[in-house]
Amino acid sequence: MFVDRVKIHIKGGNGGNGCVSFFRAKYITHGGPDGGDGGKGGDIIFVADEGLNTLMDFRFKKVFKAQPGTDGGKRNCSGADGEDIIIKVPVGTVIREANTNKIMADMTIAGETRVIIKGGKGGKGNQHFATPTRQAPRYAERGRTAKEYDVVLELKLIADVGLIGLPNVGKSTLLSMVTNANPKIANYHFTTLSPNLGVVRNNYGEDFVMADIPGLIEGASEGVGLGHEFLRHVERTKVFIHVVDGAALEGVSPLENIKKINSELEKYKEGLSSRPTVIAVNKMDIPEAKENFNKICSIYEPLGIPVYPISAATNTGLNELLQKVYEILKKYPQNIVFDEDFDEFIEPETANEPFTITKPSDKYYVVEGVGVEKMMGYTNIETEKGFAFFQKYLRDKGIIDALEAQGIQEGDVVRIYDLEFEFYH
Repeated sequence: MFVDRVKIHIKGGNGGNGCVSFFRAKYITHGGPDGGDGGKGGDIIFVADEGLNTLMDFRFKKVFKAQPGTDGGKRNCSGADGEDIIIKVPVGTVIREANTNKIMADMTIAGETRVIIKGGKGGKGNQHFATPTRQAPRYAERGRTAKEYDVVLELKLIADVGLIGLPNVGKSTLLSMVTNANPKIANYHFTTLSPNLGVVRNNYGEDFVMADIPGLIEGASEGVGLGHEFLRHVERTKVFIHVVDGAALEGVSPLENIKKINSELEKYKEGLSSRPTVIAVNKMDIPEAKENFNKICSIYEPLGIPVYPISAATNTGLNELLQKVYEILKKYPQNIVFDEDFDEFIEPETANEPFTITKPSDKYYVVEGVGVEKMMGYTNIETEKGFAFFQKYLRDKGIIDALEAQGIQEGDVVRIYDLEFEFYH
């Protein structure tokens, strides 16, 4: 089964907590702090694997969580780092953050590696907080919480040549004649429900990849028929072979069909219809096709678009067609990327995130915000130094001033996520 779009959940490993410990040995009753650091959490890493051509592996496994780091130990022993999660995807996979739909990575090169989520840092042990005036700190940092996202994996096949055209015009037959691919062939619409890939091996130079894209119909850019299920796979194609039914067996003019498809390409993505194209007028073994072929030539060849007569069923004219396609391909760079100007997803800076203060009832205040929540996650407020750091944070970020501006009085209750305390200036 060909699967080209899935939604999964990914989470980096949390960092391990630092340790609070003091050295103890025979005859040593007041050893110094020796709490070790917590280990770093595992990363979420995506790798483009050229051996994959579908996202089917993600149909049933949809949650990927990296291993957390272990806590620090006594005698300055650091916790072990968590193992990374390596997720292999086909070349051509776009990774989008689900909520914003912005691109986090575009995996266009075989073997490309991208770290999408870094594991949380491990917390420092109490050995790092000893000073000449505080020689026995009973404080250690908590490990940092790693980020997590819902992401959409979207496969856009990378092919040198794409066969486009209305259903039942002979695209699958053409692919089967020039490659070793065995697509389904039948005399009805939408025989091909997913792209088929084949390698063209010829005498004109290097081999190239050809894709038989499922046929589209009028309105596909708006989701009609196979809609976007077809159109996403033409975005990375270097050259189009536009296959048309020269015999017009269904009673519709080939010229009208060409205009319809070009219109759908342009509506889906600006400039797509102007990509290098060769028109292949198929079914030339039927007498009625010659007149339509001449009409197509008279309109499109003056525009610089080559038109070739072929019969995929009888293997006629295919060598000349492939020769022209290869000449066009030679003008392209090897690793052309058509999505290099994407709107990249950028994680917002939590340090500058605003906070909100609400007053659900008299003498009761609730403080919320991304930066505040993150601070609460790695600060041990139960210790003396941790609580001092917490108070300093509230002052530095202007939270105390904001509470006073809203009229808070001594003895009023403040709630910050899981922490609830009485306010004293």
